Amino acid sequence: MKYNFDEKINRAGTESVKYDLRDKVFGNPDVIPMWVADMDFRTPDFVREAVINRAKYDVYGYTFREDAYFEAIANWIRRRHQWEVKTEWMTYTPGVVAAFNMAVMGLTKEGDEVIIQPPVYPPFFHAVESHNRKLVLNNLIDTDDGFVMDYELLEKQAKTAKMLILSNPHNPVGRCWTREELQKLGDICMKNNVLVFSDEIHCDLVLPGFKHVPFASICKEFEQHSLTAHAASKTFNLAGMATSTIIIPNDKLRKKYVDFVDSTEINLGNIFGKIATKTAMEQGEEWLQQLLQYIKGNVDYVVDYINKELPKIRVHRSQATYMLWLDFSAYNLDNESLNHKMIFEAGLGLNNGKEFGKVGEQCLRINLACPRSVVKEAMRRMKKVFG
Repeated sequence: MKYNFDEKINRAGTESVKYDLRDKVFGNPDVIPMWVADMDFRTPDFVREAVINRAKYDVYGYTFREDAYFEAIANWIRRRHQWEVKTEWMTYTPGVVAAFNMAVMGLTKEGDEVIIQPPVYPPFFHAVESHNRKLVLNNLIDTDDGFVMDYELLEKQAKTAKMLILSNPHNPVGRCWTREELQKLGDICMKNNVLVFSDEIHCDLVLPGFKHVPFASICKEFEQHSLTAHAASKTFNLAGMATSTIIIPNDKLRKKYVDFVDSTEINLGNIFGKIATKTAMEQGEEWLQQLLQYIKGNVDYVVDYINKELPKIRVHRSQATYMLWLDFSAYNLDNESLNHKMIFEAGLGLNNGKEFGKVGEQCLRINLACPRSVVKEAMRRMKKVFG
């Protein structure tokens, strides 16, 4: 490989959430941190160089996102996902979490029902409940072949809901939703006039053998009744840049969203997030291909290890993202005991599954975007305690 993903980088002392908040989050500053969703790999050299070159300039004043910025993103989506996105459909929000919060506040009213699909990214819950909307849980179903959507329940829930926040691909269970699955979900939402916010921040982290389908690319009706969030942050390790692109093909819907975002005065963004994103979209193909092969190797190693050495843990091989969802329910431990053993006996800092919804109790999310030597040590520790 041209790029070295085996290299260990010392991130401690850099105000890193993942590393420098271990004591605060876990009560143990020495855990191997495999929780918050950023990577322990170097941000690509070409991105770092572009940011450093701009940082050498003497003034960091107000800037705007030029046409070439949006064109780079549109070209990337066209090449990788075969969706013909127009630059005029695009707008900026400082991060995808901010974007779906803005969508909830600007496009629904207090008391409106918003559907999410647990176990799912914790900020989905907060985006609904913090703004006095009614949370509707369309829990995923865990089958022997992986997690699937509960369409029968969704048919009932969609009759009164105003919005559905979709995780596509799904975080944390790692499903890369197929065109057929998204079509079925979309048909239910369209029939009931439910607006879909498709969080596609992990769309470029679909592992070899699978294909991401943008929700809005399926048909004109879906395109006109949805918002799609895209960002380079997860893919190229740029989370600290707080930059995302929201794609809204419907003119009226886009104006309503943009007007609300503009009213909050958070629309300017930062110089370096713009430069990093544009550079990644223009130069990142080779780096990403090698990253995906490496992550797949980590996923395969962990799943095969668990199946052989820790068969009581239920795990599905991820199709996308660099996370795995681990079900420890066969150990008959309550949620608190499970987390205590993992943190203080195994010395591993994983995400508490309960944060992803009540259905996540007795489960943990593990982040595998780290050198393989770290992954192997984590499995050794896990076996020592749970084997």
